[in-house]
Formats: sequence, C-alpha cells, structure tokens
Amino acid sequence: MTGTEILDWISVILLLLGAALSFAAGVGLVRFPDLLSRMHTAAKPQVMGLVLISVGLGLRLFPDPRVGFLFLVVLFQILTVPVASHIAARVAYRTGRVRRDLIGVDELEEQLEPR
Repeated sequence: MTGTEILDWISVILLLLGAALSFAAGVGLVRFPDLLSRMHTAAKPQVMGLVLISVGLGLRLFPDPRVGFLFLVVLFQILTVPVASHIAARVAYRTGRVRRDLIGVDELEEQLEPR
C-alpha cells in the first residue's frame, strides 16, 4: 500500500465514525425524554462527529488550499455550540420547561430563588 492509500483508508474510517456520531446524536434527539438530555446529545456528539468528518475530508483533500476552511468551520462550531446550548438550557430552566424530577443536583435553583 502506498502512503496515499493509507491516508484514504484513514479518511474513510474517520468519515464513517463522524457519520456514526452524527447519527447517534439524531437518534438521541428522538429518544431522550427531556429537554436537557436532548440538548446534551445535540451538542456533544454532533460537534465531535463534525470534527471527525472534517478531519477525514482534510486528509482526503490535503494539498487543496480549501482545507483551511474546514479548520475554520470546526473552530466556529467548537466555540459556538457549547455557548448556545448553555444559553438555551438556562432559558428553558427559567421558563419552567425542564423536568425537575430528572435533575440530580440543582445548583441553579439556589441562585434563582426570589429574594
């Protein structure tokens, strides 16, 4: 096997792993019972799946200068998805759309109690 064939196989494996993680995130959105669990599965595996897919594409398209755009996409997703997920969860908590019986430790309740 040549070096190009090895990189092709590595990129195929990374693409399949990324697709599997993205698929698992989609299944979790349908299967999990409450909003916070769904948000967790929408944020964590989706971003990791995107990273794996982007690395696989980057290995496949390496000499192409457009590989830098893949890096920017991954960086933007890593920076924005956790922040957006946190803000959406906090809004859901404040508006009462969270099932409190499924929360193990509720540290936010002490901070939001009326004074």
